[in-house]
Amino acid sequence: MNNDSVFNEPRLALNRIYTKVGDQGQTHLASGELVPKDSPRLECYGCVDELNAFVGLAASTIDDFLTTCPRLHTLAASLTRVQHELFNLGSILATTPENAHPRQPRITDAEVARLESEIDEANPQLPPLRSFVLPGGARLNAELHVCRTVCRRAERLLVKAARTEQIDPVNIRYLNRLSDALFVWSRWASAILETKEVLWAPNESASGTA
Repeated sequence: MNNDSVFNEPRLALNRIYTKVGDQGQTHLASGELVPKDSPRLECYGCVDELNAFVGLAASTIDDFLTTCPRLHTLAASLTRVQHELFNLGSILATTPENAHPRQPRITDAEVARLESEIDEANPQLPPLRSFVLPGGARLNAELHVCRTVCRRAERLLVKAARTEQIDPVNIRYLNRLSDALFVWSRWASAILETKEVLWAPNESASGTA
C-alpha cells in the first residue's frame, strides 16, 4: 500500500458469499455491530449501492457510443469516478462514527468541489431551459435521470437518518450536488448525441388533448 494514499486500501477476503446471518433479518455493519436490515443506516447505504448500480449501467451505455462520439469519454470518466466515491460513501455509512478509522474511505469536501466544477463547466454549453425536462429522447438521458432520482432518494434517507444517527453533513451535501450533476450530465449527453430533449408540456396530457 502506498503510504501517501489518502485512504486505506481494501483488506478483504470474500471467500464465503453467504453467512446465513441475514436469514433472521439482521446483518453486521462494517464496524461489526449486529443491526436490523431495515435500520436507518442500512437504508442509506443500501440506496447508495442501488445508485452505484444505475451509474454503472449509464457508464456501460456510454461504451456503445465511444467510437462514434469520443466526447463522451469525459462523462464516462466522471461516472467511473463517482462509482468509486459512492463506494467510499457506503463504506463510511456502514461504520459507526466511533469505530471509523481515520483513513477509512469516505466523502470529503474535495468530492463536492469536483462535482461543482464539472457542473460549472458543462452547464454553459447547454441551451437555456424554457420548461422542465422529461426523461427520454435517448436511453443515456433516461438512465442518468434514473440515477438522479435514486440519488435524491438516497439524500432524503440520509436527511431522515441524521435525526437519529450521527451522519457527517458532507455526505448530504455530496448527494445533493451529485443529483444536480446527474441532471446537467443528462442534458449534456443529449446535446453531445444530438438528440432532442423532451420538455414538459402540460397540455399534452389527456385533458389537454381531449
